[in-house]
Amino acid sequence: MDPALIALFAGAALASLFMAWVIGAGSSGATPFAPAVGANAITTMRAAFLVGIFGFAGAVTQGGNVSEAVGSGLVGGISLPIAGVILVLVLGAGLMAVGITTGYPIATAFTVTGAVIGVGLALGGTPAWSKYQQIAAVWVLTPFVGGGVAFTIASLLPRPDVPERYSVPVLAGLVGAVLVNVRFGFLGEGSTSGTVRGLGQRALAADGLASAVGITGLAALAVAVVVWWDVSRDERGGLRRVLLALGALVAFSAGGSQVGLAVGPLLPLLDEVEAVSTFAVLVGGGLGMLVGSWTGAPRMIKSLARDYSSLGPRRSISALVPSFLIAQLAVLLGVPVSFNEIVVSAIIGSGAAVGGREAVDARKIILTVGAWAGSFGLSFALAYAAGFLLLN
Repeated sequence: MDPALIALFAGAALASLFMAWVIGAGSSGATPFAPAVGANAITTMRAAFLVGIFGFAGAVTQGGNVSEAVGSGLVGGISLPIAGVILVLVLGAGLMAVGITTGYPIATAFTVTGAVIGVGLALGGTPAWSKYQQIAAVWVLTPFVGGGVAFTIASLLPRPDVPERYSVPVLAGLVGAVLVNVRFGFLGEGSTSGTVRGLGQRALAADGLASAVGITGLAALAVAVVVWWDVSRDERGGLRRVLLALGALVAFSAGGSQVGLAVGPLLPLLDEVEAVSTFAVLVGGGLGMLVGSWTGAPRMIKSLARDYSSLGPRRSISALVPSFLIAQLAVLLGVPVSFNEIVVSAIIGSGAAVGGREAVDARKIILTVGAWAGSFGLSFALAYAAGFLLLN
């Protein structure tokens, strides 16, 4: 194999690791357990440790879809050269690092997506309009869906006519029903991905819609019964354990959705460097995020936890349920999505349910949305200019 090719790939891999570290140290490493820290359910350092572990697991078992979309689904007609991949990763990670150090809310998904499209179009690629429409729909709908679901849940949890020993188990059952239908890289037949529900169907030798609905319903019921028993015997402790479980699931989902932003640009290069597998790249990205979570996330967790402390465990649960659902939908569709956008929207919805319109800072929301749009626009413009000037 050409030594120059190996050296270039090593450079791209280092840039990818840096991007993975930045992601782990940023919002995807901080937001999953920030509600639990804010509710005094877990310490900051333990939260950083757990988010790293669960994020790594999600990256390895669920990272393929988004990685493939970022690597080859955003621009048609070309495959980014190694120099283009390095440019994308350095630009994206650099902008994210600037955001972390300055406090400017630069969104990872918007930044990396803009950089990949910018470089790809500068090199003569064709726009993938159908994928752009799908991505735009998810990005635009996320604040409304996430905030709306969080508002609804947060409005129901404190109601005296809906006791928490019933409402929280119902929410947990819904999460359990989704979880058994989530695709994991190691549960399919052969090298394909599969679901817990599919595994159950194969074990029972039962196919079809009826068995799928039955297994999903039984899983939801089992989770709901366990949570009902736990909350009924110890309401405070039960809510704490539900909050920690949701934090773990959101951390897992963050790993599955965010690792593609770091390693996706590397995947087209694997045809030239055959000794490296997709699984190895996902493991590398997951390890980078894990180290980022352990070393960089604690400070951001402390900062975000202050925002959650006023919500308490019930409102924090309201924010984490839609965060998990939206993240898993993005993984299923292979759409790069901003965890910052998901969680901020859910926080706003929960806060509005608690304090009404007075709890929503319209100016701050406008500035945040502007920052998200600006992240994409700035990244696209810089990437297009750099790609046109340096790589043509």
